Amino acid sequence: MENYLDIALIIISIALIAAVILQNKGVGLGGLTGQDSGTVFSARRGIEKTIFYVTIGLAVVFLILTTVIVALK
Repeated sequence: MENYLDIALIIISIALIAAVILQNKGVGLGGLTGQDSGTVFSARRGIEKTIFYVTIGLAVVFLILTTVIVALK
């Protein structure tokens, strides 16, 4: 059972990394230092919105799965 959960965690982790990388590029690291990029933020539409919600879903599944794995060990 734990092997299946570990494999599922690896798959979810890879999918989560891919979803984060696929998201629209924003300010980048300049946002951490407070630099202004001069961009105008707009509403997410189409595929951007879908990727955004998929990323949130994968993050929730990742957190639940890691909690279950830790509880079983």
